[in-house]
Amino acid sequence: MEEIIIKGIGKNQIFLDRGDITKLDCDAIVNAANKSLLGGGGVDGAIHRAAGPGLLAECRTLHGCETGEAKITKGYNLKAAYVIHTVGPIYSGRERDKKLLADCYRNSLALAKERGFHSIAFPAISTGVYGYPADEAAREVSATIRDWLASNSDYGTRVILSCFDQRTYDLYSEAFSEKE
Repeated sequence: MEEIIIKGIGKNQIFLDRGDITKLDCDAIVNAANKSLLGGGGVDGAIHRAAGPGLLAECRTLHGCETGEAKITKGYNLKAAYVIHTVGPIYSGRERDKKLLADCYRNSLALAKERGFHSIAFPAISTGVYGYPADEAAREVSATIRDWLASNSDYGTRVILSCFDQRTYDLYSEAFSEKE
């Protein structure tokens, strides 16, 4: 894992990381969860496996989560103290997909700020089995995170975009390097 800073916005910084989100040492990692919050494939399954059975037990008490919303649990066996669970949209090609994807990031960032967290790591939400095209997602995520950080420029947080593969890393690097 090698984090590189790609953008500073006020007291906030955005980093890119190519590697395993479950290994990151930060206040919270974000889980690209399904509506049940009870684990699944991809990053959701990896987070549940790495966190251990306590995560599943706590998730059962949350009674699911709607698309675009965010809920929080402890991190259990993870280096991150907390997991913020958000449910991304299943890609349909409609304009609503963008809003729901942006809501995942905005609501997760707002929850992290509400809890006083100053470091948060995101996977590429909805770009796996939910079928959101990674290039479109990268552009939407870039705009959403930039806007949120600009509106909270004095907060002082570190946003890490954890990219599982080189293609995703390259797409996010390009999206965040573009002029606003």
